[in-house]
Amino acid sequence: MKFIGLIPARYASTRFPGKPLALLAGKPVIQHVYEQASKVLDAVYVATDDERIYNKVKEFGGKAVMTSTEHHSGTDRIEEALQKVGGDFDVVVNIQGDEPFIQKSQIETLCKCFDDKNTQIATLGKPFESIEAVENPNSPKIVLDNNGYAMYFSRSIIPFIRGVEKNEWLNKHAFLKHLGVYAYRSNVLNEITKLPQSELELAESLEQLRWLQNGYKIKVGLTNAETVGIDTPDDLKRAEDFIRNRQ
Repeated sequence: MKFIGLIPARYASTRFPGKPLALLAGKPVIQHVYEQASKVLDAVYVATDDERIYNKVKEFGGKAVMTSTEHHSGTDRIEEALQKVGGDFDVVVNIQGDEPFIQKSQIETLCKCFDDKNTQIATLGKPFESIEAVENPNSPKIVLDNNGYAMYFSRSIIPFIRGVEKNEWLNKHAFLKHLGVYAYRSNVLNEITKLPQSELELAESLEQLRWLQNGYKIKVGLTNAETVGIDTPDDLKRAEDFIRNRQ
């Protein structure tokens, strides 16, 4: 199978304008993401609506494609990018442009999900390490079936463990944190971008619930690798500290 990585990157961000071009350890955040993805995938492109990002990617020797400013989600942006890039790719990997620490092992785990012919979409889950982290509504939880497919994603704590003190819940169930990296069979990506927003998606503000509610099967690969996503300038400082400590 041939895999292409597409990295949606916008300049306009409410909490951190220009985030993809912010410097991290002397390189733009988007360059870190691009270089990590390029270690694994057959081809990698940044999909952007901003010429500053496009030009910076070209400057460091990467590939980029300009997309519309009208997209409401990264999924829509990468579908347009795939059509513009062309090529006979079986699977599209959607890697967020603010994940400079995405690991080679995580992308490999995502790709291996497609060894199962029933996998239409794949994503990653990581075990929570504390009940306080489980309670954070900004960290969506995943419930799996016995074959490793997602049954539901929620900002609430699921499952609720009845009759057990909350500080014991991690001993009773392996709560799983959703990591927002996805891969799709190319034909499935085309189909899901045509779907209207669903009731569950609007309720939880989680796009993947639209796909589940329409019957698509989402395989969940498991990882223990930690990453540091960058949403704010404070996150960038935390990422600098992460690099320093790792070195």
